Amino acid sequence: MLSLFLIFSFLSPVFADESKQRVYDYADLLTDDEIDRLENLANQHGKKHEIDFIIVTTKDADNKDIFSFVEDFYDEMAFGFDKPNGNAAILALDMSKRDVYIAGFYKGEKYLDNKRVDLIREKMTPDLSSGNYEEAFTTFIETGSRYMQYIPGVNPESFLLQTWFHMIVALGLAALIVGTMAYNSGGKVTVNERTYTGDFKVLQRKDIYLTQNVTKRRKPKNNNSNRGGGGGGVTRGGHSHSGSRGKF
Repeated sequence: MLSLFLIFSFLSPVFADESKQRVYDYADLLTDDEIDRLENLANQHGKKHEIDFIIVTTKDADNKDIFSFVEDFYDEMAFGFDKPNGNAAILALDMSKRDVYIAGFYKGEKYLDNKRVDLIREKMTPDLSSGNYEEAFTTFIETGSRYMQYIPGVNPESFLLQTWFHMIVALGLAALIVGTMAYNSGGKVTVNERTYTGDFKVLQRKDIYLTQNVTKRRKPKNNNSNRGGGGGGVTRGGHSHSGSRGKF
């Protein structure tokens, strides 16, 4: 019986813990109903990709930099869908400094790399700045879940992957096929421009170089206060992660 139990355990898929807390609103930004909706959403998308989507808001980040706060929070809380300190994506807000940081661990680091979490952060920053916290956190979960459908290294926002581009290509191919069929269905045209103008040859060609002007212009500086980045790192517990930070 023991051997059968062990075999079944290894063959069984990983299941999410329905009772696990995923939203930690220490800054009191959300209502109870909003927390419930976000918990359900995080659970739903987490099961789809076997990753924990974690949200934490704090009033002062325990007097730490937001980067260190997230690393220590992950180590101490041992988040992970598959195991303690396993697959996770964490969104953290520090309300005292208006800092936001997103980090991906293990499968989260692989599928939500630095570039992808930069994109997610940029998408949700306008809602954060406007105080629409539930909408911003929903964007974090839903966009993160969508990005994990693409193989690592691919830009999920590339126009080549967009539905509208696929529709344009399909319509273009259809028009080309129909046009080709229509062209081939008619008789062959034997009259062209030479029928009326005859043949002619170019006897001489001369290029005259006159002058050259070069204009220099100073490149303007980008003073966007929401610009972030920062990349990932390794926690004190030895867990590597991707990352993106910014202001809101």
